[in-house]
Amino acid sequence: MDTKQYKIILSGGGTGGHIYPAVAVAEALRRKLGERVDLLFVGAEGKMEMEKIPVLGYRIVGLPVAGLQRRLTLSNLLLPFKVMRSISQARRVIRQFGADAVAGFGGYASAPVLWSAQRMGIPTLIQEQNSYAGVTNKILAARANRICTAYDGMERFFPAEKILLTGNPLRGRFSAEGIDRNSAAEYFGLDPQKPILLVVGGSLGTRTLNNMMKKWVDRIVAENQMQVIWQTGKFYEREMSEYMASRDSKGIWRGAFIDRMDLAYAAADVVVSRSGAGTVSELCLVGKPVIFVPSPNVAEDHQTKNARALADKEAAMLIADDKAVDEVIPAAQALINNREKRETMIRNIRMLGISDSADRVADEIIKLIKHT
Repeated sequence: MDTKQYKIILSGGGTGGHIYPAVAVAEALRRKLGERVDLLFVGAEGKMEMEKIPVLGYRIVGLPVAGLQRRLTLSNLLLPFKVMRSISQARRVIRQFGADAVAGFGGYASAPVLWSAQRMGIPTLIQEQNSYAGVTNKILAARANRICTAYDGMERFFPAEKILLTGNPLRGRFSAEGIDRNSAAEYFGLDPQKPILLVVGGSLGTRTLNNMMKKWVDRIVAENQMQVIWQTGKFYEREMSEYMASRDSKGIWRGAFIDRMDLAYAAADVVVSRSGAGTVSELCLVGKPVIFVPSPNVAEDHQTKNARALADKEAAMLIADDKAVDEVIPAAQALINNREKRETMIRNIRMLGISDSADRVADEIIKLIKHT
């Protein structure tokens, strides 16, 4: 019987795309090891992980590390000193915690702790969420023991012998099965007998997709050919509420948040979305035809590369942000009317889904500790 105690550091942050995969793996480790695992998160001071992680019941330590700004600023001049301080603090945290392994989930927050662990002889694992590897993970890959990826073909960034395709760890349950479409549509006050388009722009919202809906919503309602679940995002909700106040909104569900994304996916015939790594992974699991509108404002244009990886396999459509306002709704209507194309996209996108990703990554961390 395995009675070993496991002390594991999980690091990554700056955005939910780096934080929540780490949390999903933490939850998997707790399921597998119970009281025998001691987890510690390491993030960047002042970033969202310092607030989000403790709320979920985990300990976190913040380092003074910061990212490189694209313009010349005082913070860029101070960056080398912050990096050195962060490495020194990371070594101290690793030593005091007594880490058996360190897993990094991307973002500059993970760099000091993984870099330090690698030079202290502690096993490290990298989880890369995107189809185009981030700078931090590319730098750390040479000394990493295992690299878990969400996409095929990552040998162009990482040593092939270290790569394992695991998918992206997700919190909660996403599945193509088990939810009745009729009841899902009724949850949003929509007619199950009519096609439904889901437009989702993330928790804060997306200006492009909201402008798209402003342009087309009157025609959608007048033509009465499809219904829409429209998530505006918190940042834009007041503006969109004022815009819609004097308009007919029959067949349109609109809100800042969607509390039941599982029901929104189940109700939708077609989805319009950004293409962050977590969203892409969710859509692969629920198996929905999707038109991606990648954000042009992310590092290294990750979202376009994520969307392109699916579009090249006929598992999604891709429309550029600067064309979305004019082109997405006609494309979505055409897709709704093309059953054969939808079925092809559903079949292809489901082939890319990995439902037990968090467990796979957790298993690899445990193996690293046992075999060291």
